[in-house]
Amino acid sequence: MPLTQDTPGPARRILRASAIAACLPYIALKILWAGGSHLGIPDGSVLLEHRARTAVGNSGSVLMDGCVIVLALLLTRPWGLRVKAWLLVVPMWLATGLLAPVMTGYPLQLLVRALGGNGVRPPDDGSAAFLHEWVFAVVYTGFIVQGIALGALFTLYARDRWGHLWSGRVGEAVNGPGAAPPASRPVALAVATLSLLPAVTHTVWATGSAAGMTPSLASGRGADQYVLEAVFAAFTVPAAAGVLILALGFGGSLALRVPLALAWLGSGATACWGGWLWLSSSVLGAGAADRPTPLMNLTYAVQMITGLAVAALGARFLAARSRRPDSPAGTP
Repeated sequence: MPLTQDTPGPARRILRASAIAACLPYIALKILWAGGSHLGIPDGSVLLEHRARTAVGNSGSVLMDGCVIVLALLLTRPWGLRVKAWLLVVPMWLATGLLAPVMTGYPLQLLVRALGGNGVRPPDDGSAAFLHEWVFAVVYTGFIVQGIALGALFTLYARDRWGHLWSGRVGEAVNGPGAAPPASRPVALAVATLSLLPAVTHTVWATGSAAGMTPSLASGRGADQYVLEAVFAAFTVPAAAGVLILALGFGGSLALRVPLALAWLGSGATACWGGWLWLSSSVLGAGAADRPTPLMNLTYAVQMITGLAVAALGARFLAARSRRPDSPAGTP
């Protein structure tokens, strides 16, 4: 059934309500913290040492999670169909990139802990934990619900608005009318090769090696951080695989939506977390000893650049598809 959004079905209404409800605990905590509350913050936490910086960060986080509410409404209300494609796709790509590693990593962290992992090691200087454990449970559970609900809503919306762009098989799309220009193929190979750097570095760090890390970061790692490093490494794989399939036509009988989904998911997670890791280590570091090493800077920068490049190649491919003579008009 075509998407009208005048009267969304019960499934979309439930998904919308779930996405919005899942934002409320996080937003409430951030507002409390911005106002000076210590709820969930242990005495001696680093968050209490930089109150102005923490207040600014909390206010920004409220705005970011507020965008999830706007997206949930946009994907289910009539005015959402009139929004320019890029105004929807860009924030959805960012939301996917930020939430996907959390949705993957947090359950894996809980599993590793259940199997005897030590979670986060106490800092060597004896300082307090960052936050109480219940805060992570509340916040990350909310993120997982947000990701599931928002992802399902976007899939339904995109299928109805742009489903024609990913119909068919890889072989037809790459070699037929509307295929990506050949110039994207060497670029895709270069991007995939470049992605080996963050993939290898994060894999090495996931094994417990501290090579190229700052001493302060290395000393506080436990099973939770090793899981995250493995997740960061893993998301480079779908990004590279998706763009290579689209550019080179591997698996000609494969449904076109598969490499597009891989490129979307992998590029978002790789670019967003590469950018966040660089920002948090470079800008939010407490002192000179916490500043990232050259290897950390290089890894995070390449991670961000390759993710952005994969997204750009995917967008270029879809733009070429939309210019096909048989592409429906009025579906930007």
